Amino acid sequence: MIVSTSHLVACRSDRSNLLTLKSPHIVVISPSEKTLPARLNMQIIKELQTRVAPTIFTPRAVYDGRKNMFAIRELPFEGGIQEFEVSLSETRSDSAKAPKVYKVRLNKVAEINPEVLKRFIEGDQSHDNSVITAITALNVVIRMDPTLRFPFNVRSFFTSRETREIGGGIQLWRGYFQSVRPGIGQMLINIDISTATMYKSGPLIPVCLEFLRKNQPSALFAQTLPDREFLRLQRFISGLRITTKTSAQGGRASTPRVIKRLTRPSARKEEFTLREGGKMTVAAYFQKALNKPLQFPDIGCAEVGSGAKIPLELCEVPPGQIMRKQIPPEKTKDVLDFATKKPRERLESIRTGLEVLAYGQSEYVRQFGMNVNTANPLRVQARVLKPPTLRYGASSKQPTIVPNNGAWNMIDKKFYRPVQPIQRWALVIFESSSKFPLQAVEDLTKGLIDGCKEVGISLATTKVLKYFNGQGRVRDLLRSAGAEWVSKAQKPPELFVVVLPEGGNEIYTEVKHFGDIEMGIPTQCLKSIKCSKAKPQYWANISLKINVKLGGINTIPDPSSVSVLTDPHMPTVVMGADVIHPAPGSDGRPSFTSLVGNVDSDTAKYVADSRVQTSRQEMIADLDEMAKQILSLYMRYRQAVEKKPGPSVKPKRIIFYRDGVSEGQFKQVLEQELPLLRKACAELQIDPKITVIVVGKRHHVRFFPQSERDADKSGNCPAGTVVDREIGHPLEFDFYLQSHGGLLGTSRPAHYSVLYDENNFTADSLQSLSFALCHVYARSTRSVSIPAPVYYADIVCSRAKNHFDPNEQWDLTGSEEASVAGSNVVVTGATESLDRFQRGFKPLHNSQRILMYFS
Repeated sequence: MIVSTSHLVACRSDRSNLLTLKSPHIVVISPSEKTLPARLNMQIIKELQTRVAPTIFTPRAVYDGRKNMFAIRELPFEGGIQEFEVSLSETRSDSAKAPKVYKVRLNKVAEINPEVLKRFIEGDQSHDNSVITAITALNVVIRMDPTLRFPFNVRSFFTSRETREIGGGIQLWRGYFQSVRPGIGQMLINIDISTATMYKSGPLIPVCLEFLRKNQPSALFAQTLPDREFLRLQRFISGLRITTKTSAQGGRASTPRVIKRLTRPSARKEEFTLREGGKMTVAAYFQKALNKPLQFPDIGCAEVGSGAKIPLELCEVPPGQIMRKQIPPEKTKDVLDFATKKPRERLESIRTGLEVLAYGQSEYVRQFGMNVNTANPLRVQARVLKPPTLRYGASSKQPTIVPNNGAWNMIDKKFYRPVQPIQRWALVIFESSSKFPLQAVEDLTKGLIDGCKEVGISLATTKVLKYFNGQGRVRDLLRSAGAEWVSKAQKPPELFVVVLPEGGNEIYTEVKHFGDIEMGIPTQCLKSIKCSKAKPQYWANISLKINVKLGGINTIPDPSSVSVLTDPHMPTVVMGADVIHPAPGSDGRPSFTSLVGNVDSDTAKYVADSRVQTSRQEMIADLDEMAKQILSLYMRYRQAVEKKPGPSVKPKRIIFYRDGVSEGQFKQVLEQELPLLRKACAELQIDPKITVIVVGKRHHVRFFPQSERDADKSGNCPAGTVVDREIGHPLEFDFYLQSHGGLLGTSRPAHYSVLYDENNFTADSLQSLSFALCHVYARSTRSVSIPAPVYYADIVCSRAKNHFDPNEQWDLTGSEEASVAGSNVVVTGATESLDRFQRGFKPLHNSQRILMYFS
């Protein structure tokens, strides 16, 4: 099939115009020597080129907002260095103050020969710094014009053409992503739509009220605003740029200033010292300045970067201001609804973006001799891989099945290996009997027992039933429910089924800590609203999770489909590794790492390990220890459960899938993580051949089928679509694989980059085994977007917060609730904070280490 990739347009550089391209290193020095925002830096350089030294910067250079400027000709600097002074007249908030003066030092550091790009895309030049710098220059050229005209965020810019208000003082703006990328034999521009959360513009008080879900300004009065709400609001608006209007300015808005914090005392009570001596309240000062009293003197003030305190009622939020904070959880659905578009709709939005980009009208693109062909999206050759055959239990009416576009069902199928009969289980309900009555309990019990029976699990009808109030100590309540089984059968329950109320996240965390860390008893949580009057399909999905949590195996790929994975002469361990970092602005919180690996010969049963490490460190520090544990469990399982003879239990191949690594960090994976993996093998006295593959999800590559007959029901390319030609890396072994069937919106293919391969896999074999691994994700009867071990690693990272004692205060998510005055949160230096988190991180219970507790 031929796939249209509308995000990719070809760009060509006129090399004769680029032979003398220069790359000055730029330093913008503010009066306070602080790092300035990219937005202000762009403003300074614009002023430098248009007003301060226009003759020097003809034609104009391009600038990335940080340290790099590129010019089409050598700038006439004596000795290659020159300093300029730039004042922004509009920075004056009143006529009595002199404008700030910024020093700009330009230092020539390199010349770029675009011939390196030609050699690179033809496969005759390594991916060295000269190539990286040349690509960086082209990116800065295409981004220069939109970043001067629109709000921007790294590689995207946003316009007010398409917006949506979602409440809470937040707006959504449609934007456009663009990035120059090398293809095979040509340079390409990757274009896609993107979404930004913006602060709602206008007077600040209504924005604050929206955030707090209040209607009246009196809700912001210092005496009525609770500490918890005050701190939530302060986190929301800290870093926000505001302008003010006073009569002294003739109604003219001042230069935007940044809010550092809110004052707890009101404007009526907040005092400051006058230059001539004495003190005055903020309210009295502005009454004198405005010649009228404040309307809301009982509301606090915004303290800005200069230390000035401004009443909130005088503050205005300028439009187009990106909110660089974590999206409130309750707004996630709104963002997804706005960002999700069907393939054809997304294609049209991208075409609209091309009109906004207007490369042919950009003076920078023209001056740098770039010619961008935007007539049609790039058409690339694609193949659709054959799906693996999946094997279920021998007693199934249909023991094998071939998925259709990444989907299948459990009708007439038993699990490949159902867990042993479950005789002892407890049903614990953290919901009132009025909202979840006994009839609902009977329906749940029957639905769960019948659902398990259909897939081959025997679940006893006898259970312990307990209603509890979620306000109590959850773990003590669970222990009391378990104690009933101990008194009846002298054994603890084998499974806890827990019904959670709406918004029961804290209860969920305690339940998981109790089951995974403290007691080692599998737990299955259900939302009361979903399990009440649930249909058989719901219980079939729940049985998928229960079976693997108790040690069973749902399905395996038929050995004939993936001989690479199931060759008895080459026992293989497939690993998935991931790192997640704290949300932006969450200083002092750690990063979490995870490693997942199979222990069985069929690559269907996995175990996991997770750790805490330095905040925002991408490389996995404890990979050697984590790998030793996974590999040890693999050899133990093959010997004890699969009854393999001694020498054959040792793995001869490791396929290491690494998630969450950017292209700029590939080298670090090979230099830091690969040696740790080898170290683990050496300590276990094994010598497997290793293949390292990075799986990328955070990219803007999208595929669109050429015609409806090539599409699935959702309008996307079918599951198994693989592209490894025109848009691949000129030198490296990589491919794009869309392994899942479309549901909502436009599917995102995974990008696989093979960094290291001692096993000498062919492209076909790696693509097929990766596709097969996308079909053994235990929690669903659909193929998923990335291989199952990578998916599991992502879940294990997210679940790492459950390893901390819920009865202690841990600010793990950056949520406002953990920062309330009087809590036990300790804000310390980075090292001390990391030590505290590492000490508090509890290991898995021994019985859970060999189970898929994370399913």
